[in-house]
Amino acid sequence: MRVGPMEIGLILLIILIVFGAGKLPEVGTAIGKGIREFRKASHGDYDQAKGTEAKPEADEKAVKA
Repeated sequence: MRVGPMEIGLILLIILIVFGAGKLPEVGTAIGKGIREFRKASHGDYDQAKGTEAKPEADEKAVKA
């Protein structure tokens, strides 16, 4: 199933009506942060135990010890 320009325009119009023009930057920022966190988690760059990004330097020190 493909999404054409008419469908994208309709979705954007609905989003504009629901959230209003003033809230769109906040919504975009929140969506962007969510996508970045999802990508980090899917690539394994996210340490689930601490809830922070894994640091490669810490791994290298553990290997040398």
